Amino acid sequence: MKRFDWQIYLGLSLVAISVFFYFVHYAIFQDTHHIFIYLIGDIAFVPIEVLFVTLIVHRLLDKREKRSMMKKLNMVIGTFFCEVGIKLLKCFSQFDCHFNTTRENLLVSNDWTGQKFSDTARRLKDYDYQIDSQKGDLEDLRNFLLAKRDFLLRLLENSNLLEHESFTELLWAISHLTEELVARADTRKLSTADYAHFSGDIKRAYIVLISEWLQYMKHLKDQYPYLFSFALRTNPFDLYATPEIK
Repeated sequence: MKRFDWQIYLGLSLVAISVFFYFVHYAIFQDTHHIFIYLIGDIAFVPIEVLFVTLIVHRLLDKREKRSMMKKLNMVIGTFFCEVGIKLLKCFSQFDCHFNTTRENLLVSNDWTGQKFSDTARRLKDYDYQIDSQKGDLEDLRNFLLAKRDFLLRLLENSNLLEHESFTELLWAISHLTEELVARADTRKLSTADYAHFSGDIKRAYIVLISEWLQYMKHLKDQYPYLFSFALRTNPFDLYATPEIK
C-alpha cells in the first residue's frame, strides 16, 4: 500500500496545482469562457496523447529494451557454448546412430545465408533423430555434466533467461539429464529400460541444443564475423575442423 501512497499524493498535488492556476487565471482575466474552452480542448486531446504514448512511444522503447536484453542474452548463450555447448554436442553425437546424415546438414560455411540457416533449422526440427544411449560413453557424459553442474545452475538462476524460452528449455533438458545420470550408481550397468530412458533424455536435449547452436551461429555471422570465423573452425560437426588457420 505504501508503494501507491506517494502516487496518490502526487496525483492530488498536481490536480491542486492545476486548480490553483485556473483560479489565478480567473482572478486576473475574469474570463471563464476561455478557461472552459482550453480545459475542454485539453481533455479532448488526452485520449490522443494516451494513444501516442502507449502505442507508439512505449512500443519503440519496449523494442529498444528488448533488443538490448537480447544482446546481453546472446552474450550469456555464447558463454554457454564456450563452456558447455560445443563439448556437449560432441558428446551427444556419439549416441547419434545416423551422425553422418546429421553432420552433413550442419557443415556451416561462410556462404550460408539467413534463409539457409532458417531452412536447415526447420528441416532438422522435423528430423527423426535415432539415439542409442548404449552407443556412446554415458560415464564420460556423466562426469562432464557433473563438472559443469554449478555453471548450469547459475545460468538457470538468471531471471533474464526467462525471455528466451527455447534456451531455458535447453537448460532444463540438460539439467534433467544430469540429475538422471548422477542418480545412477554405475552408468555402465543399467537395465534395458534405463538405457531406453536415457536415449529419450539425450534425444530431447540434443534436438534443442542443435537448434540453439544454429541460432547462435546465425547471430555470430550477422553481428560478429571474427567470432563466426572461430566458430567455423571449431564446428563440432566438421570432422576436419581445426582452430589453427592454414
